Amino acid sequence: MKVWYDACTGKHVRYGVAIAKKLRSLGHKIILTTRNHPDTIALAGFLEEKFVVVGKYNPKSLSNRLEESLKRQLHFCEMFKNTSPSYAVSHGSIDLCRVAFGLDVPTISTADSPHAIAANKLALPLVKYLVISKAFPKGLYRKYGASNIVQFEGVDEAAWIKSYEPAKPQYEKPLIVVRQAETKAAYSIGKKDVTLEIAQKLTDVGNVLFISRYERRSRKGLTIPHGFIDTASLAGYADLVVGVGGTIAREAALQGTPSLVIPLFGRFHTNEYLAKKGFPLYTCSPKKTLAYAKEYLGAKKDVKEKLEELENPVDTIEKLMLGKGE
Repeated sequence: MKVWYDACTGKHVRYGVAIAKKLRSLGHKIILTTRNHPDTIALAGFLEEKFVVVGKYNPKSLSNRLEESLKRQLHFCEMFKNTSPSYAVSHGSIDLCRVAFGLDVPTISTADSPHAIAANKLALPLVKYLVISKAFPKGLYRKYGASNIVQFEGVDEAAWIKSYEPAKPQYEKPLIVVRQAETKAAYSIGKKDVTLEIAQKLTDVGNVLFISRYERRSRKGLTIPHGFIDTASLAGYADLVVGVGGTIAREAALQGTPSLVIPLFGRFHTNEYLAKKGFPLYTCSPKKTLAYAKEYLGAKKDVKEKLEELENPVDTIEKLMLGKGE
């Protein structure tokens, strides 16, 4: 088979690489595409994977978002109009889903953000199979038009953490990693980003590495990385990880690093799911972050056996392509 995977963010790049490695090992061909985004191209280079860069992420205004999306779709249409892939796969790429649907290419999408209303409404009604964690009630995605929902016993991050060999970054210990909220995403409109304020408070208990999204300027009392940083390795090396979403927190918890999530975007079913299975992932309010940090800082857990018990969603995707996973 020839499979197309489109990665819109850094997380999608990791997912796409994990899928590519599995499919290549089975003799299939995969075409990886991405867009110019702060988290994509450098990570693709770090992972030594070749991605075709199509378009860019431009959240300056609604019209900019729409124009860039349409440009990508036209480019993809040209790429595949004569030689369509057997399957198109993504983590909810609107552009991939629209083009694949128009060219009658079956699509498989993963998803873990039911709060991303706009993206889900545009992409999910077009996919043939939606692959999600058993942490989610199917109704959360059926309301967006998803029909064939296939679930697995795990979380998306297991796709790359299960076989990950982290490096050992050199930062002063105890190390607290704070990931800034995705402030320019459509689902962030109207939400106040509290991560910088929290990061500065946490300097009372450790060395705080603040990972901003779009700029790397100096912040008083905080360690600011410059250039590319491998957040998956950092999550495993840190003594505590703090965020408002979940990807880096789950990457950390799957490696035994205690993680705090401030539920800025509401309930995270996958975080609750991992916590119930004994992974060190905790939900707390902004006011309680410092107290939780003092309690869990450095309280790492050996979760290797628990990680082995989780299913790899890449295996589920592969079975669907071969007609064995419905």
